[in-house]
Amino acid sequence: MTAPDSPPESDRRTPVVVLAGFAGLAATGVDRAAAVLGMAPGTVVVRHDLTQLREGIVHRTVRTATRETSAVLELAHGCVSCTLRMDLLPLLRTLSQRESVDRIVLALDPAFEAEAVCHAIEQVVVAGVHGRVDGPAGRDVRVDAVLTCLDARAWLADATGDDTLAERGLATADDDRTVAQVAVGQVDFADAVIALGAATVDAALLGDASADRGKLAAVLARMIPGAPVAWAGEPNSLTPALVETLLTRVPADSRRGRIFDAHAPLLRGHPPLTGDHGVELVEFAAARPFHPARLHEALDVLFEGVVTARGRLWLATQPDEVVWLESAGGGLRVGGAGRWLAAMPEEELAAVDPERRAMAALRWDERFGDRDVSLSILVHDADPAEIREALHWALVEDDELRLVERAPERVAQWEDPFGEWHADPCASGDQQEQPVEDAKSPRGEAK
Repeated sequence: MTAPDSPPESDRRTPVVVLAGFAGLAATGVDRAAAVLGMAPGTVVVRHDLTQLREGIVHRTVRTATRETSAVLELAHGCVSCTLRMDLLPLLRTLSQRESVDRIVLALDPAFEAEAVCHAIEQVVVAGVHGRVDGPAGRDVRVDAVLTCLDARAWLADATGDDTLAERGLATADDDRTVAQVAVGQVDFADAVIALGAATVDAALLGDASADRGKLAAVLARMIPGAPVAWAGEPNSLTPALVETLLTRVPADSRRGRIFDAHAPLLRGHPPLTGDHGVELVEFAAARPFHPARLHEALDVLFEGVVTARGRLWLATQPDEVVWLESAGGGLRVGGAGRWLAAMPEEELAAVDPERRAMAALRWDERFGDRDVSLSILVHDADPAEIREALHWALVEDDELRLVERAPERVAQWEDPFGEWHADPCASGDQQEQPVEDAKSPRGEAK
């Protein structure tokens, strides 16, 4: 699937700029970027402070170049999703009706994830807004850009670690998200990035950058190819000209809040396919399934020296189900992503996206249909050959493949650690081994 073009001039919906950033320097950068964007006439900056969310209290600030209003919201359930449904989404629809509002800037609290916010804007029905027909906020606003701030000195370590948000004191104990998940997710969903704590832009253009800076630049070029990056010092160095110019450099075909499903191409844009500073994209594809027990063992190669991995798996013991894998740093999650086309009845197949069917037709196999394995792995300090070797070892061998084709009832009896979609640590007792979890997102990914 291709990313959408920039909206046509006839699109009269109010543009929204989403600002995201992790705690610390990045969060300070979000506040500064919001402040400088808010200097423009017609821009409204909205921020929800979720630090007291556990008590059911959210502080909301709405600011223009000349005025600021604050409100304290009491939410019955005290969760991020009810903050979206009960306040942010209705507020977007209300603000879009005002002639004085030309642009809305959402300065997200670190507890918000830009992807979830953009999904809610397009999908969650908002009712009871005066002067508006019930429907999603996307009827009245459009995401013009997602701008992520990051701490250039800490992001790569955060993105490749295994700390949880709770262990960092950034979330409650029942929030099982990892720091790496948030760090990777914020960048992966960005249309543009501000890298704070780095050398000046001039130094970057001259190539006078440290090895760490070069490695980070190589990672960004492969995660979000084409997305403009502003290398800055402290947040106070962000000026209106720098931030506004960065937004004008967002490519016309950038994703702009679009949610890709599990069957979209794994490589978006045109990332470099060669290595740089030890950073490389590893593509792995196979026309035969994985043996689930061997795959469970082989996945250890994704926990060291890998920034992120994602892709579609074909498990021999689950011939009808597309399995989605996604990793960030030292954590891995696996979940269901629907059915293979070859396993669908005619009525279900008729409702499938025509583009998915067309792509599947190009690789259709007479025996197994569209079933295959497709993974994209971004390494920063790992040997691509070792990763490919481990994954090849986990594929079924020729005699096993014959069983997959001719005796699926026997294959169904094989050991399958992925069969229950469990969330418990593996029973080996090895503290370095990661749990395999299922937390299905709206597009079917485990995330």
